Amino acid sequence: MQIFLARNNVQAGPYQLEQLNIMLASGEVLLDDLMWHEGLAQWQRVGDLTNNQTVYRPTGANTPEVNDSIINNVTVFPEDTNKAKDDKSVSLDRLYGKPERPKNVKADMTTNRHQTPHNNVSLNKSTLKKAIADNDKVVGNVVLAPIMSRVLATALNGLLYILAILPLVMALTKMDVDYTKFQNIQDMDAAYQYSMTLMESLPSSTLMMSQVMVFGLFALQLVFITMRGQSLGKLITGIRVVDQTTHRLPSFIKLIGTRTLLLFIIYNLLFSFTSFLGFVIIAIHYYMASKSPENIGWHDKLAKTLVVKADSSQLVKKSKPE
Repeated sequence: MQIFLARNNVQAGPYQLEQLNIMLASGEVLLDDLMWHEGLAQWQRVGDLTNNQTVYRPTGANTPEVNDSIINNVTVFPEDTNKAKDDKSVSLDRLYGKPERPKNVKADMTTNRHQTPHNNVSLNKSTLKKAIADNDKVVGNVVLAPIMSRVLATALNGLLYILAILPLVMALTKMDVDYTKFQNIQDMDAAYQYSMTLMESLPSSTLMMSQVMVFGLFALQLVFITMRGQSLGKLITGIRVVDQTTHRLPSFIKLIGTRTLLLFIIYNLLFSFTSFLGFVIIAIHYYMASKSPENIGWHDKLAKTLVVKADSSQLVKKSKPE
């Protein structure tokens, strides 16, 4: 079976089934790449043919057709067609938009290093995942962040916020605060007025220090989230938010609009009613993530993102097709 792949309107191949499965397992071929071989009526998304698994087991039945307009502009290289009859070498560089290697050298599909061709292709998947822990979940070319790393990152962000408001908290502990004013959910206006009265009673220096620390923390968080897809907590724990499809940094709207500001508003409202409700919703999010094959909680569903182990390649912008 001769299998052709396409990405960014560039076609590569042909590959053998064994070669395809090795590249799928190593993450060199992504589930969002396109694939065609004899028996398929149209180009298909790889993940649709493999049921989003990293192994392809073709059957005799044709898969549902997809809109062929997504591959109308694929660049087909005549020399690939001509040499396919007598040359089964892998044109992996062309698929990734890299300079062609010499004809007598090909890519080691498990490590992406140059090596001389071998007669046999090894299918030992244990060699493909040496650098990956046994309990890690891999999706395409990214390693999903462990749930506990995500919980720790959230806890660290909360701790940083507590440190930022510590001068304010210390000042309030010295005052006679009537906490019953904040327990009546039906009268939020009275609670707001009482909180303003408390703020006016605080020393101006304490209030200013707290405002500087809180706004400074938020500004720093926004910078790291925008530039690196990481809050300070995620930066410390070595994890990052990426787009579910591209596995690169999500768009500004997803990162800041949906996953930061919208979630901040939601949780601010929840905690304003009762702290218990806010913690319950956070627990539900991580419970959903722990039960999902891709560690997707409701935050991730909302923003269409994944939380993965940070890698420098995720910061490289995806080149636009010519």
